[in-house]
Amino acid sequence: MRGLAMAAVLLLVLSACTSGIGPLRLRIAAGVPGGVYDKLAQTLATAWQADLDIERPQVLQTQGSPDNVDRILLGQAEVAFVAADVAADRYKADPRLAALARIHDDYLHIVVRTESDIRTVRQLAGRRIAIGSPSSGVEYIANQLLKAIDLDGKVTTSKRGLDDSVKALLRGDVDAFVWSGGLPTPTLVAYNDKKSLRLLDIADVMPKMQDLNQVYGTASIPASTYEQPGPVTTLLVPNFLVVPRSMPDDVAEALVRGLFDARPQLAGANPAALSIDVHPGIETQPIPLHPGALRYYRAKKT
Repeated sequence: MRGLAMAAVLLLVLSACTSGIGPLRLRIAAGVPGGVYDKLAQTLATAWQADLDIERPQVLQTQGSPDNVDRILLGQAEVAFVAADVAADRYKADPRLAALARIHDDYLHIVVRTESDIRTVRQLAGRRIAIGSPSSGVEYIANQLLKAIDLDGKVTTSKRGLDDSVKALLRGDVDAFVWSGGLPTPTLVAYNDKKSLRLLDIADVMPKMQDLNQVYGTASIPASTYEQPGPVTTLLVPNFLVVPRSMPDDVAEALVRGLFDARPQLAGANPAALSIDVHPGIETQPIPLHPGALRYYRAKKT
């Protein structure tokens, strides 16, 4: 009887040791309230809390990708959602970043009014363009685009969020706006009920964009997505989940495991998460995978 009692005590101790990863407090740099990053971060925080038996991570409201990377490098967050182009450029200057996974992809939208005489992005010269919220990934990629087509300083720009950008375009306060997001972006669908918005094709400038950053891919937005006259060629930019390289390996491995275990909940929070999968998850070049994340993927034989 004594031996059985000792065995039971040992089992309880071992269970307590393996039920979680110990005391852990996490801050997740997300984005603006209600945005894709924010919705995914809120869901992921709840999933990690239950899966890892930790205090629910704090979701930080931020301006977007550049702000998120800064918070990681300044020690103000432990996990961040970051557009791959921003992450790649920051990593060149400060290699203290590591990736947990590639999560979902965003598509570049260059939007004008349906009746506009603007047919190509080069015809934006001399026009008024909304380029996204300050310190956001949209602003970053908009500036990259203007640089690629030699319009930097040759247009009038204003920094506006998506809702404000669409309203300004429809009022005639701007001639075009830039947006980077999933397909379809619900706000654009809602405002295009009268087929008042048109997307510009950027196939001719994609080579220059890819010269600026190797993470940019070429993609197509089907005509049916926003009831357009035809499909448009555009730019695809992945999104990464990044952490400090100094994060302990067992913590990083547990976070990756929790991420993929939470895929059903994440997809329920936002359709962008439907693309989260182990196999594309390892594609985080040029940001190296964290050794703990790599350990998880190797165990999955990916």
